[in-house]
Amino acid sequence: MPGRIEDYALIGDLQTAALVGRDGSIDWLCLPRFDSPTCFAALLGDEDHGHWRLAPVGATECTSRSYRGDSLVLETVWETPTGTVKVIDFMPQRDATPDVMRIVEGLSGSVQMRGELRLRFDYGRVVPWMRRTDHHRVAVAGPDSVWMRGHHSIHSYGKDFATIGEFTVKAGDRVPIVLSWLPSHRSQPPRQDAEKSLQETLNAWQEWTSVSKYQGPYREAVVRSLIVLKALTFEPTGGIVAAVTASLPEQIGGERNWDYRFCWLRDSTMTLSALLHGGYMEEAAAWREWLLRAIAGDAADLQTMYGVGGERRLPEFTADWLPGYEGSSPVRFGNAAVDQLQLDVYGEVIDTLHLALVAGVPMERHVWGLVKVLMRFLEAHWGDPDEGLWEVRGGRRHFVHSKVMCWVAFDRAVKMAEATGLPAPLAHWRRTRDAIHADVCAKGYDPALGSFTQSYGGKELDAATLFVVKSGFLPPDDPRVIGTVEAVQQQLDHGGFVRRYSTGSAEDTAVDGLEGEEGAFLACSFWLVDALVAIGRKEEGRALFERVAAISNDLGLISEEWDPKAGRQLGNTPQAFTHVALVNTAFLLDQS
Repeated sequence: MPGRIEDYALIGDLQTAALVGRDGSIDWLCLPRFDSPTCFAALLGDEDHGHWRLAPVGATECTSRSYRGDSLVLETVWETPTGTVKVIDFMPQRDATPDVMRIVEGLSGSVQMRGELRLRFDYGRVVPWMRRTDHHRVAVAGPDSVWMRGHHSIHSYGKDFATIGEFTVKAGDRVPIVLSWLPSHRSQPPRQDAEKSLQETLNAWQEWTSVSKYQGPYREAVVRSLIVLKALTFEPTGGIVAAVTASLPEQIGGERNWDYRFCWLRDSTMTLSALLHGGYMEEAAAWREWLLRAIAGDAADLQTMYGVGGERRLPEFTADWLPGYEGSSPVRFGNAAVDQLQLDVYGEVIDTLHLALVAGVPMERHVWGLVKVLMRFLEAHWGDPDEGLWEVRGGRRHFVHSKVMCWVAFDRAVKMAEATGLPAPLAHWRRTRDAIHADVCAKGYDPALGSFTQSYGGKELDAATLFVVKSGFLPPDDPRVIGTVEAVQQQLDHGGFVRRYSTGSAEDTAVDGLEGEEGAFLACSFWLVDALVAIGRKEEGRALFERVAAISNDLGLISEEWDPKAGRQLGNTPQAFTHVALVNTAFLLDQS
């Protein structure tokens, strides 16, 4: 069985990533990209769906683990009755091929090690043909081939459709093992020097993290979150995936299981803000350029998400051969929300371009032309119902957050036109902005509740209504803002954290179209911190920030949600939305 979500460590090469459990097993890896089919999918089933375990014989869980400094090089220590070993796991930033490298270092005594490699291509479904050639073990099936090269001291053999490797490590020994992926029609990969790659990887991470500007009291959490954000970046294009995993459940045993290995437009403003706060101008510029390439075309075709290369077709399908994480099914790959209408993304895109402009990125004329095209579409459609930022599957509604973000689009477009002097129908944009504002205030606020609601005419609350203050839609001292903040804080509380909206009742199911409940949505808890700071309750916000940051795992990684009853993480991991919100909120607390 796979471990708890927080039991997993992340390693990656800025094009894909793997998850390593406390038992020494790599239970998740997609090759060659984040959104490629897996070769290890035990995370969503069991070892027969693909994994690679490396640990002392008879050991079930490591003694300790940590990243080496501010890097993504994982060091796992195992203390046994006969001695102590360290396993160093990492993925060097890619040169020719994607590689996973594991170096076993003897620290004391003598330890018998055992490796078990079960490759299963195509999301755990395809057992490859294995052969031995030139000191390699080679697995081939369809378009994929994986080559594994180990130290000469390793005795390897096949058993039960797995490759077993056994060897003994004494104090001072270092035994490297390298796994490389190639398209199956290609000849063998170049030989890699694991020790040289290790030093180059450490140097690259040290150089990158040295840029970080944050020097406040939450440095460890902020820097680790920035490292995660970098690890979720597809370096060739600058796109940033929401998470490295798919179908990890928002409720154990439930159906809320989604594929997050894609790039969401709504993450763009917050992501750009986190990168700029951290001092990473190059990454911020790359993200902006990815965004512009992805959305190029007809404004009516703007999607909620894209592939890491800007791909538009992300068809959703169910992998019924996978039982799901702890029996949580269905297991879904791809994401049908790509075809939804989510009007808030127009606001996110325009807000991102405005933020970049304020940060010193010039507004090119061709980009301004795209802005005007987007604004013409939004002018005609801001009054339409949509599926909203939570991608509900219960039908379209007039979601308050969507309307607020439409207001943001016109507000930021006006500000950019005023700042640059570029041609624009300013008077018309201002009138539309004011019309949206009046519409939201008249239809989205419930005087009886003293709060903005999830949608027009409804009584349900939604943490996304906190954007009435986060976006500047209303000033922090407006009674409607204060009432909304307090309503979210009290009525969406889930064990001291924040739900994104209420779930479980028949009315709630009608909204999102799904049965069951879910955990506290961690980004929403950070949004509440931001709102509390805005209305002058900074220390209350700081206490909530520290409560949320404390539920990261021992390596500083956080998933999408938290179950306060079971005391465990839920949802896809590590989650960019959560780590981005942590960075931005930490800077806000420091600045305020």
